[in-house]
Amino acid sequence: MRLRMTLTLLVLAAVITLGTHQSSGLMQDGPPPGGIAERYKTTADQILAATSQSNASWSKLERLCDDIGHRLSGSESLDRAIAWAVETLKADGQENVRAEAVMVPRWVRGRESIVMVEPRHQRIALLGLGGSVGTPPGGITAEVVVVQDEEELEALGEGAKGKIVLFDNHMPDYDPEKGSGYGQTVRFRVNGARLAAAQGAVACLVRSVTAKSLRSPHTGGMRYGDAKRRIPAAAVSTEDASLIARLTAAGRQVVVRLEMDARSEGEVASANVVAELRGKEMPEEVVVIGGHIDSWDVGQGAHDDGAGCVIAMEALAVLRRLGLRPRRTIRVVLWTNEENGLAGAKAYARDHAEELKGHVAAIESDSGGFSPLGFSVDLEDDEAEGRAAERLRDLLTLLAPIGATEVRTGFAGADVSPLRPHGVATLGLRVEGSRYFDYHHSKADTLDKVNPDELTRCTASMAVLSYVLADMPFRLGE
Repeated sequence: MRLRMTLTLLVLAAVITLGTHQSSGLMQDGPPPGGIAERYKTTADQILAATSQSNASWSKLERLCDDIGHRLSGSESLDRAIAWAVETLKADGQENVRAEAVMVPRWVRGRESIVMVEPRHQRIALLGLGGSVGTPPGGITAEVVVVQDEEELEALGEGAKGKIVLFDNHMPDYDPEKGSGYGQTVRFRVNGARLAAAQGAVACLVRSVTAKSLRSPHTGGMRYGDAKRRIPAAAVSTEDASLIARLTAAGRQVVVRLEMDARSEGEVASANVVAELRGKEMPEEVVVIGGHIDSWDVGQGAHDDGAGCVIAMEALAVLRRLGLRPRRTIRVVLWTNEENGLAGAKAYARDHAEELKGHVAAIESDSGGFSPLGFSVDLEDDEAEGRAAERLRDLLTLLAPIGATEVRTGFAGADVSPLRPHGVATLGLRVEGSRYFDYHHSKADTLDKVNPDELTRCTASMAVLSYVLADMPFRLGE
């Protein structure tokens, strides 16, 4: 409430001083003394205030989550989400709204279960990993051997042959400075089946990639790579992984029966969703904003990445309602198939190859709809990245009223990553991340986990930065 009152005062001040947005005096060879941000402060305050007066990003997310639900690549529910996004963007008055065709993999989970049969009978919480093969009819019944990492697996030698390997690698607690530790822990989810198969294992289990759990397994993509044998792979809850590890450490033989109907059904038609606010002077130059419209087939894909989609959609809607048309085009892209293939991102880079020299920036939101902290920036050229970071620090002073001023360099997002080799400045919306992996890729990623005010602040952050990047007289990394 305090934030809304503050931003309401800002919009009143903006209305008095703004009038019609003037861009005269900005066209010059470089940034003015003191930076560019001060020239956009009145406009930025207007955007912040106007965004705070509406929870339209929340209402969009409500429709996406509650009316459509989870949206696995190649599924009918993803098709419905794509149609909804096209219809909603058209209703918002956006230009050049379209669905750009992409072929995506279709993986079907099917029925799945795992039961511990020795030393006692107990059902285990499980989710198969995306892309996994299924078990033979009747399942696989085998002893479980527990390892923490690649070295322990290698040390087993013949001890893994004919067994089910459980990678019990713990994700650390969230650290505000170091982050989640996801990058180090997720490697077992991605590569575990290939590694275990090479040692003769008949199946692979991984401890869910989360530091907190209420016995909820977390799924995610896996890769067989160059594996000569493809074995079933699934995630178990952290609680069940710990139980199995304790039992084996105590010298008990743990035997489980794993049954999975998982299968891949080739490629099917899908689409990226695209919409624009056309630039008034240099429409061929583009600032991309977006998130990925697909999700895993559990929960509702609320934080991952329904939030990113509606943040971009509503950011564009706010600018249009305010009559703010920048020099360059702002283009919303809702990528398909980020979770298990990145086909949408690759297709966008390929299909728009001739335009990429005119792409001045691409911003992705794929870390959830939590309180915005700032943005990361990543460019192919290190010197250009340094310049971009310095200019971004200046620009983000415009977001001081909502606390989104932090700048970091490095990875910006999976869907914008194919644009980076083409010299595009890629950016990622950074949010407070202590809770994200509590819900990530699980049945718990539902609308009730999203705070409407935090989502609105994310939308405001995206709207302000995309507008300034699209309007200022030079590119971020120049």
